[in-house]
Amino acid sequence: MLETFLFAANAILPIVVLIALGYVLKHIRFIDINFVNILNKYVFRIGLPALLFYNVYNIESFEDIKFGVIIYSVLMMLILFGIGLLTIPFTIKDPNQKGVVLQVIVRSNFALIGIPLAQTLGGFEAIAVVALLSAFTIPLANILSVVSLNMYQKNELGERISVKKMVLNILTNPLIIGVFSGLFALLIRRLLTPAGGTPIFTIKEDTRFIYDSIKLLSQTASPMALIALGGQFELSVVKPLIKQIILGVTWRIVIVPAISLGLAFYLEKHIPGMEYAYAGLIALFGTPVAVSSAIMVHEMGGDEKLAGQLVIWSSVFSIFTLFLIIVFFRSVGAF
Repeated sequence: MLETFLFAANAILPIVVLIALGYVLKHIRFIDINFVNILNKYVFRIGLPALLFYNVYNIESFEDIKFGVIIYSVLMMLILFGIGLLTIPFTIKDPNQKGVVLQVIVRSNFALIGIPLAQTLGGFEAIAVVALLSAFTIPLANILSVVSLNMYQKNELGERISVKKMVLNILTNPLIIGVFSGLFALLIRRLLTPAGGTPIFTIKEDTRFIYDSIKLLSQTASPMALIALGGQFELSVVKPLIKQIILGVTWRIVIVPAISLGLAFYLEKHIPGMEYAYAGLIALFGTPVAVSSAIMVHEMGGDEKLAGQLVIWSSVFSIFTLFLIIVFFRSVGAF
């Protein structure tokens, strides 16, 4: 039992340390809110897209895709989003807050916290599963998030945002661009590979400097985002938003993992590859609200204070929920 607790602690504590570092640096005025905002913008537009491209591009082949796990994850995200769509309008009154809370159901910190967490839990095999999951679930999460925010948002004239604008927001999202660029490069590599042979051209082998540059950029995303998250921590705005924060955090780190991971465990024998995918599923469904969600809300005109608080408090309390999730699945031999 002690070994299980130490395993869970070692998976969670590095994340806690970096968030705490950001808070301390802001508290001693080593960094300020302007620096944090610039850091968030860098992560959202450069670091995260590079990380997603790198992970997707390193998928060995399309034959490695465990479609049972992929289909389960996609369907579960859609089901959970549908449940939220039916219930959240009755619990949140402010139109600028409805979409913010709705998106947290499908918008986990899969890329920044989930990937390193999955690597700690399951090693190289888990990273492969996470890369495959990211190619399908990150675009879906971003699409659903844009839909969530646009459903209730209005433009400067008080009009609903058009479908054309919504589609444009989806297509120009840096995270979606990162994932699909990786998929496109992966497809090109496949087309340039003779039957039974090696690829004629790869970024990794033939333009090594480009590959290594993308790799280095990708490695900056997680630590910078976590430090920025700590720098955003403010207690002063919590009280007016306490109901919305409790609702959003409960959805993200209690309801979503309870339904999705519980059902995955129940259906394990009926879904091919599920027994090897728990680290990836915990990374997808058990992690807190994505840091990039607050940046997206800011850029799309929603309640950015609420979005930032949901990121912070779900991150704080997920330390405990992730610990319990990891202890459970470790005790049943999932990894």
